[in-house]
Amino acid sequence: MSLHEETALVLKGYEGQPELREVYLEHLAAHPDGMYKPCTAGHVTASALVIDPERERVLLTLHRKLGMWLQMGGHCEDGDATPEEAALREAREESGIAHGLTLLPGGPVRLDRHPIPAPCNWHLDVQYAALAPAGAEAEISEESLDLRWFPYAEVADVADTSVVRLLEATLERLAAR
Repeated sequence: MSLHEETALVLKGYEGQPELREVYLEHLAAHPDGMYKPCTAGHVTASALVIDPERERVLLTLHRKLGMWLQMGGHCEDGDATPEEAALREAREESGIAHGLTLLPGGPVRLDRHPIPAPCNWHLDVQYAALAPAGAEAEISEESLDLRWFPYAEVADVADTSVVRLLEATLERLAAR
C-alpha cells in the first residue's frame, strides 16, 4: 500500500477533529501527489512531540527558517511507508535521538492545518507524540538553531498555540493510559 493510501486509512481511523479530518481526506482524494512537497495545493506533513522518559518535559527545536520553537517534524519522503514512520524519522533526524523513540499508542494525537508561503500554501500536519528512551541525549541538527527540553509549564511561554494544543492533547493521551 502507498503512503497516500496508508495516510488515508490512518485519518479514517482518527476519531478527533472530524471537520479537519475531512479536509485532510478531501485533499488526499483530490490530489494523488498530496503527500509531498511539490503539491502546490498543500501537502501532508508528519511531526512528533518528543517527551522525556520522566514525562515532565518536551523537546522542542528552534526552527532555523521560521525562528520558532516547534515539535520535530517535516515533509514526507519516498521511503516513508506510513505517516507514523515519517513522524518518527523526522523526530530522530531533528532530535539527534537515533534509537529508542516510541510513538504513543492510539495513532495521531491531533491534526494541525497551517498556511505556508506560496507556492505550496498549506501544511496538513499529522501530529504524534513520542517517548524518548532513558538516557536519551538530544543533539542539534542542521535544521535547528537550538534544541532544548522544556518543562510542560514553560511551553506556552516559548511556543505557538499549535504546539500548546499538541502538548495538551498529548497530556490527555498520557493520562488515559
